[in-house]
Amino acid sequence: MQIYFFTGAAGYIGSHTAYYFLKNSDCKIVIFDNLSSGFRENVEFLMQTFPQRVEFVQGDLGDSMALENVLKSCCFDAIIHFAASLIVQESVQNPLKYFQNNVTNTTNLLQITQKFAINKFLFSSTAAVYGEPKEHSPIQESAIPNPINPYGESKLMIEKILYALQVANPNFKSVILRYFNVAGALMDKQGALGQRTKNATHLIKVACECATNKRAKMQIFGSDYETRDGTCIRDYIHIDDLASAHFFALQSLLESQTSEIYNVGYGKGFSVKEVIDCVKKVSGKDFVVESAKRREGDPSVLVSDNHKILSKTKWQPQFNQLEMICRSAYLWEEKLQT
Repeated sequence: MQIYFFTGAAGYIGSHTAYYFLKNSDCKIVIFDNLSSGFRENVEFLMQTFPQRVEFVQGDLGDSMALENVLKSCCFDAIIHFAASLIVQESVQNPLKYFQNNVTNTTNLLQITQKFAINKFLFSSTAAVYGEPKEHSPIQESAIPNPINPYGESKLMIEKILYALQVANPNFKSVILRYFNVAGALMDKQGALGQRTKNATHLIKVACECATNKRAKMQIFGSDYETRDGTCIRDYIHIDDLASAHFFALQSLLESQTSEIYNVGYGKGFSVKEVIDCVKKVSGKDFVVESAKRREGDPSVLVSDNHKILSKTKWQPQFNQLEMICRSAYLWEEKLQT
Protein backbone atom coordinates (compact mmCIF):
# COMPACT_ATOMS: atom_id res chain seq x y z
CA MET A 1 0.00 0.00 0.00
CA GLN A 2 1.34 3.42 -0.97
CA ILE A 3 1.19 6.21 1.59
CA TYR A 4 0.96 9.85 0.54
CA PHE A 5 1.32 13.07 2.49
CA PHE A 6 -1.22 15.68 1.34
CA THR A 7 -0.80 19.30 2.43
CA GLY A 8 -3.84 21.57 2.18
CA ALA A 9 -6.24 18.75 1.32
CA ALA A 10 -9.05 20.25 3.39
CA GLY A 11 -9.40 22.79 0.60
CA TYR A 12 -11.27 22.69 -2.70
CA ILE A 13 -8.69 21.16 -5.05
CA GLY A 14 -6.88 19.11 -2.42
CA SER A 15 -10.02 17.39 -1.12
CA HIS A 16 -11.19 16.43 -4.62
CA THR A 17 -7.75 15.08 -5.46
CA ALA A 18 -7.58 13.10 -2.23
CA TYR A 19 -11.00 11.62 -3.05
CA TYR A 20 -9.81 10.58 -6.53
CA PHE A 21 -6.66 8.94 -5.15
CA LEU A 22 -8.61 7.03 -2.51
CA LYS A 23 -11.34 5.93 -4.89
CA ASN A 24 -8.99 4.77 -7.64
CA SER A 25 -6.27 3.04 -5.63
CA ASP A 26 -5.76 1.30 -2.30
CA CYS A 27 -3.48 4.05 -0.99
CA LYS A 28 -3.51 5.61 2.44
CA ILE A 29 -3.19 9.36 2.86
CA VAL A 30 -2.23 11.69 5.68
CA ILE A 31 -3.74 15.19 5.40
CA PHE A 32 -1.83 18.06 6.98
CA ASP A 33 -3.82 21.31 7.02
CA ASN A 34 -4.17 24.30 9.35
CA LEU A 35 -7.81 24.83 8.25
CA SER A 36 -7.15 28.54 7.65
CA SER A 37 -8.87 28.31 4.27
CA GLY A 38 -9.82 24.63 4.17
CA PHE A 39 -12.87 22.96 5.66
CA ARG A 40 -13.21 20.29 8.31
CA GLU A 41 -16.33 19.03 6.49
CA ASN A 42 -14.16 17.98 3.54
CA VAL A 43 -11.82 16.01 5.78
CA GLU A 44 -14.70 14.39 7.66
CA PHE A 45 -16.31 13.31 4.38
CA LEU A 46 -13.05 11.68 3.25
CA MET A 47 -12.56 9.94 6.60
CA GLN A 48 -16.13 8.64 6.64
CA THR A 49 -16.04 7.48 3.02
CA PHE A 50 -12.65 5.77 3.30
CA PRO A 51 -12.35 4.62 6.94
CA GLN A 52 -8.90 3.48 8.09
CA ARG A 53 -7.27 5.05 5.02
CA VAL A 54 -7.32 8.75 5.92
CA GLU A 55 -5.52 10.41 8.81
CA PHE A 56 -5.86 14.11 9.57
CA VAL A 57 -3.31 16.25 11.37
CA GLN A 58 -4.15 19.89 12.00
CA GLY A 59 -0.93 21.82 11.70
CA ASP A 60 0.90 24.65 9.98
CA LEU A 61 3.69 24.28 7.43
CA GLY A 62 5.67 26.89 9.33
CA ASP A 63 5.77 24.56 12.36
CA SER A 64 8.87 22.45 11.77
CA MET A 65 8.35 20.27 14.84
CA ALA A 66 4.79 19.37 13.84
CA LEU A 67 5.94 18.51 10.32
CA GLU A 68 8.82 16.39 11.59
CA ASN A 69 6.55 14.45 13.93
CA VAL A 70 4.24 13.51 11.07
CA LEU A 71 6.84 12.85 8.39
CA LYS A 72 8.89 10.55 10.59
CA SER A 73 5.80 8.55 11.61
CA CYS A 74 5.82 6.34 8.51
CA CYS A 75 7.52 5.83 5.17
CA PHE A 76 5.82 8.20 2.71
CA ASP A 77 5.98 7.44 -1.00
CA ALA A 78 5.33 11.02 -2.11
CA ILE A 79 4.32 14.52 -1.04
CA ILE A 80 1.30 16.10 -2.75
CA HIS A 81 1.53 19.80 -1.95
CA PHE A 82 -1.55 22.05 -2.26
CA ALA A 83 -1.30 24.36 0.74
CA ALA A 84 -0.97 27.96 -0.47
CA SER A 85 -2.52 31.41 -0.64
CA LEU A 86 -4.03 31.83 -4.09
CA ILE A 87 -6.01 35.02 -4.74
CA VAL A 88 -4.34 37.18 -7.38
CA GLN A 89 -5.74 40.53 -6.27
CA GLU A 90 -4.93 39.86 -2.61
CA SER A 91 -1.36 39.01 -3.58
CA VAL A 92 -1.00 42.44 -5.17
CA GLN A 93 -2.30 44.10 -2.02
CA ASN A 94 -0.46 41.88 0.48
CA PRO A 95 2.61 40.38 -1.25
CA LEU A 96 4.45 39.50 1.96
CA LYS A 97 1.68 37.09 2.95
CA TYR A 98 2.14 35.25 -0.34
CA PHE A 99 5.91 34.98 -0.18
CA GLN A 100 5.74 33.88 3.46
CA ASN A 101 2.99 31.29 3.06
CA ASN A 102 3.83 30.02 -0.40
CA VAL A 103 7.62 30.24 -0.60
CA THR A 104 8.95 30.18 2.96
CA ASN A 105 6.57 27.48 4.16
CA THR A 106 7.18 25.31 1.10
CA THR A 107 10.93 25.64 1.63
CA ASN A 108 10.43 24.53 5.22
CA LEU A 109 8.45 21.51 4.03
CA LEU A 110 11.15 20.60 1.51
CA GLN A 111 13.92 20.85 4.11
CA ILE A 112 12.12 18.35 6.31
CA THR A 113 11.24 15.97 3.46
CA GLN A 114 14.93 15.86 2.61
CA LYS A 115 15.77 15.03 6.20
CA PHE A 116 13.59 11.93 5.90
CA ALA A 117 14.61 11.13 2.29
CA ILE A 118 11.14 11.63 0.80
CA ASN A 119 12.14 12.31 -2.78
CA LYS A 120 8.92 12.38 -4.81
CA PHE A 121 7.06 15.69 -4.84
CA LEU A 122 3.89 16.74 -6.69
CA PHE A 123 3.48 20.51 -6.71
CA SER A 124 0.30 22.51 -7.24
CA SER A 125 1.45 25.43 -9.41
CA THR A 126 -0.48 27.81 -11.65
CA ALA A 127 -0.75 29.27 -15.13
CA ALA A 128 -0.14 32.63 -13.43
CA VAL A 129 3.59 31.89 -13.75
CA TYR A 130 3.28 32.68 -17.47
CA GLY A 131 1.99 36.20 -16.92
CA GLU A 132 0.70 37.32 -20.30
CA PRO A 133 2.85 35.66 -22.97
CA LYS A 134 2.79 37.26 -26.41
CA GLU A 135 4.48 34.53 -28.41
CA HIS A 136 2.31 31.47 -27.87
CA SER A 137 -1.41 30.96 -27.62
CA PRO A 138 -2.27 28.35 -26.48
CA ILE A 139 0.59 28.50 -23.97
CA GLN A 140 3.18 25.73 -24.00
CA GLU A 141 5.23 24.67 -20.98
CA SER A 142 8.32 25.92 -22.83
CA ALA A 143 7.04 29.52 -22.76
CA ILE A 144 9.32 31.75 -20.70
CA PRO A 145 7.62 32.43 -17.34
CA ASN A 146 6.96 36.10 -16.66
CA PRO A 147 4.43 36.47 -13.82
CA ILE A 148 2.67 39.81 -13.46
CA ASN A 149 1.50 39.42 -9.85
CA PRO A 150 3.05 38.22 -6.56
CA TYR A 151 0.90 35.07 -6.54
CA GLY A 152 2.39 33.89 -9.83
CA GLU A 153 5.84 35.04 -8.75
CA SER A 154 5.63 33.05 -5.52
CA LYS A 155 4.68 29.88 -7.38
CA LEU A 156 7.48 30.37 -9.90
CA MET A 157 9.97 30.78 -7.06
CA ILE A 158 8.91 27.38 -5.73
CA GLU A 159 9.34 25.85 -9.19
CA LYS A 160 12.89 27.21 -9.25
CA ILE A 161 13.57 25.81 -5.79
CA LEU A 162 12.38 22.38 -6.92
CA TYR A 163 14.67 22.51 -9.93
CA ALA A 164 17.65 23.54 -7.80
CA LEU A 165 16.91 20.76 -5.32
CA GLN A 166 16.90 18.07 -7.99
CA VAL A 167 20.23 19.36 -9.30
CA ALA A 168 21.65 19.09 -5.79
CA ASN A 169 20.00 15.74 -5.10
CA PRO A 170 19.65 13.47 -8.17
CA ASN A 171 17.29 11.21 -6.21
CA PHE A 172 14.75 14.01 -5.82
CA LYS A 173 12.10 14.15 -8.57
CA SER A 174 9.09 16.41 -8.90
CA VAL A 175 6.02 16.95 -11.04
CA ILE A 176 4.78 20.51 -11.39
CA LEU A 177 1.16 21.01 -12.48
CA ARG A 178 0.36 24.46 -13.83
CA TYR A 179 -3.38 24.80 -13.33
CA PHE A 180 -5.60 26.91 -15.48
CA ASN A 181 -9.04 27.98 -14.14
CA VAL A 182 -10.64 25.32 -11.97
CA ALA A 183 -14.39 25.08 -11.38
CA GLY A 184 -17.26 22.65 -10.82
CA ALA A 185 -18.06 20.06 -8.17
CA LEU A 186 -17.74 16.33 -7.64
CA MET A 187 -19.34 14.33 -10.48
CA ASP A 188 -20.17 11.39 -8.25
CA LYS A 189 -23.28 10.09 -6.55
CA GLN A 190 -21.65 11.01 -3.25
CA GLY A 191 -21.82 14.65 -4.37
CA ALA A 192 -20.38 15.95 -1.10
CA LEU A 193 -17.43 17.97 -2.38
CA GLY A 194 -17.40 21.36 -4.08
CA GLN A 195 -16.25 24.94 -3.69
CA ARG A 196 -17.20 26.00 -0.13
CA THR A 197 -15.15 29.20 0.09
CA LYS A 198 -17.03 32.22 1.35
CA ASN A 199 -16.46 35.58 -0.39
CA ALA A 200 -15.07 33.68 -3.36
CA THR A 201 -13.47 35.49 -6.29
CA HIS A 202 -13.65 32.68 -8.86
CA LEU A 203 -15.96 33.62 -11.72
CA ILE A 204 -18.13 30.50 -11.97
CA LYS A 205 -18.56 30.28 -8.19
CA VAL A 206 -19.59 33.96 -8.04
CA ALA A 207 -22.04 33.58 -10.93
CA CYS A 208 -23.59 30.50 -9.30
CA GLU A 209 -24.00 32.42 -6.05
CA CYS A 210 -25.92 35.06 -8.01
CA ALA A 211 -28.07 32.37 -9.64
CA THR A 212 -28.95 30.98 -6.21
CA ASN A 213 -29.73 34.43 -4.74
CA LYS A 214 -26.74 34.44 -2.41
CA ARG A 215 -25.46 37.58 -4.10
CA ALA A 216 -27.58 40.41 -5.40
CA LYS A 217 -25.25 41.08 -8.32
CA MET A 218 -21.78 40.51 -9.74
CA GLN A 219 -19.23 42.52 -11.69
CA ILE A 220 -17.21 42.09 -14.85
CA PHE A 221 -13.77 43.51 -14.16
CA GLY A 222 -12.76 45.12 -17.43
CA SER A 223 -14.59 45.06 -20.75
CA ASP A 224 -11.90 46.77 -22.84
CA TYR A 225 -9.40 43.93 -23.26
CA GLU A 226 -8.21 42.97 -26.75
CA THR A 227 -10.44 39.90 -26.91
CA ARG A 228 -13.49 38.92 -28.95
CA ASP A 229 -15.96 40.59 -26.58
CA GLY A 230 -13.64 42.80 -24.54
CA THR A 231 -13.59 40.56 -21.45
CA CYS A 232 -10.82 38.25 -20.20
CA ILE A 233 -10.54 34.77 -21.69
CA ARG A 234 -9.63 31.74 -19.59
CA ASP A 235 -9.26 27.99 -19.97
CA TYR A 236 -11.72 26.39 -17.51
CA ILE A 237 -11.11 22.84 -16.27
CA HIS A 238 -13.51 20.70 -14.26
CA ILE A 239 -12.30 19.92 -10.76
CA ASP A 240 -12.64 16.15 -11.27
CA ASP A 241 -10.42 16.28 -14.35
CA LEU A 242 -7.86 18.31 -12.44
CA ALA A 243 -7.97 15.77 -9.61
CA SER A 244 -7.37 12.87 -12.00
CA ALA A 245 -4.48 14.78 -13.62
CA HIS A 246 -2.68 14.66 -10.25
CA PHE A 247 -3.19 10.92 -10.00
CA PHE A 248 -1.87 10.10 -13.47
CA ALA A 249 0.96 12.62 -13.28
CA LEU A 250 2.20 11.07 -10.05
CA GLN A 251 1.88 7.54 -11.44
CA SER A 252 3.95 8.62 -14.44
CA LEU A 253 6.58 10.11 -12.13
CA LEU A 254 6.81 6.96 -10.03
CA GLU A 255 7.18 4.83 -13.17
CA SER A 256 9.57 7.04 -15.16
CA GLN A 257 11.55 8.61 -12.29
CA THR A 258 11.66 11.76 -14.42
CA SER A 259 10.72 15.27 -13.33
CA GLU A 260 8.17 17.07 -15.51
CA ILE A 261 6.14 20.25 -15.79
CA TYR A 262 2.61 19.94 -17.17
CA ASN A 263 -0.10 22.39 -18.11
CA VAL A 264 -3.49 21.18 -16.92
CA GLY A 265 -6.36 22.61 -18.95
CA TYR A 266 -8.47 21.82 -21.97
CA GLY A 267 -6.80 24.04 -24.55
CA LYS A 268 -9.96 26.07 -25.14
CA GLY A 269 -10.81 29.51 -23.78
CA PHE A 270 -14.07 31.18 -22.84
CA SER A 271 -14.63 34.84 -22.09
CA VAL A 272 -16.08 36.19 -18.85
CA LYS A 273 -19.28 37.12 -20.66
CA GLU A 274 -19.58 33.66 -22.23
CA VAL A 275 -19.19 31.99 -18.82
CA ILE A 276 -21.83 34.22 -17.22
CA ASP A 277 -24.22 33.48 -20.09
CA CYS A 278 -23.60 29.75 -19.61
CA VAL A 279 -24.41 29.92 -15.88
CA LYS A 280 -27.62 31.80 -16.70
CA LYS A 281 -28.51 29.11 -19.23
CA VAL A 282 -27.91 26.04 -17.04
CA SER A 283 -29.58 27.63 -14.02
CA GLY A 284 -32.50 29.18 -15.88
CA LYS A 285 -31.93 32.29 -13.75
CA ASP A 286 -31.16 35.85 -14.72
CA PHE A 287 -29.14 38.11 -12.43
CA VAL A 288 -27.59 41.54 -12.39
CA VAL A 289 -24.15 41.93 -13.96
CA GLU A 290 -22.36 45.27 -13.71
CA SER A 291 -19.25 46.61 -15.41
CA ALA A 292 -16.24 47.58 -13.28
CA LYS A 293 -12.68 48.64 -13.89
CA ARG A 294 -9.93 46.11 -14.46
CA ARG A 295 -8.39 44.31 -11.49
CA GLU A 296 -4.67 44.58 -10.90
CA GLY A 297 -2.69 41.56 -12.09
CA ASP A 298 -5.27 40.13 -14.50
CA PRO A 299 -3.89 39.03 -17.90
CA SER A 300 -6.29 39.24 -20.84
CA VAL A 301 -5.92 35.67 -22.17
CA LEU A 302 -4.71 32.43 -20.56
CA VAL A 303 -5.34 29.23 -22.54
CA SER A 304 -3.31 26.04 -22.18
CA ASP A 305 -1.55 23.80 -24.62
CA ASN A 306 -2.19 20.44 -22.93
CA HIS A 307 -0.51 18.13 -25.43
CA LYS A 308 2.36 17.26 -23.11
CA ILE A 309 0.29 15.81 -20.26
CA LEU A 310 -1.95 14.01 -22.75
CA SER A 311 1.03 12.38 -24.46
CA LYS A 312 3.26 11.62 -21.45
CA THR A 313 0.66 10.36 -18.95
CA LYS A 314 -2.53 8.31 -19.07
CA TRP A 315 -4.69 11.33 -18.24
CA GLN A 316 -7.80 11.78 -20.37
CA PRO A 317 -10.32 14.55 -19.60
CA GLN A 318 -13.87 13.36 -18.96
CA PHE A 319 -15.78 16.59 -18.30
CA ASN A 320 -14.41 19.07 -20.82
CA GLN A 321 -17.61 20.96 -21.60
CA LEU A 322 -18.34 24.40 -20.19
CA GLU A 323 -22.02 23.57 -19.63
CA MET A 324 -21.08 20.49 -17.62
CA ILE A 325 -18.69 22.51 -15.47
CA CYS A 326 -21.23 25.27 -14.86
CA ARG A 327 -24.10 22.87 -14.19
CA SER A 328 -22.16 20.90 -11.57
CA ALA A 329 -21.12 24.15 -9.89
CA TYR A 330 -24.71 25.42 -9.91
CA LEU A 331 -26.15 22.18 -8.48
CA TRP A 332 -23.50 22.24 -5.76
CA GLU A 333 -24.33 25.86 -4.93
CA GLU A 334 -28.02 24.94 -4.65
CA LYS A 335 -27.12 22.11 -2.30
CA LEU A 336 -25.16 24.48 -0.07
CA GLN A 337 -28.35 26.39 0.64
CA THR A 338 -29.88 23.44 2.45
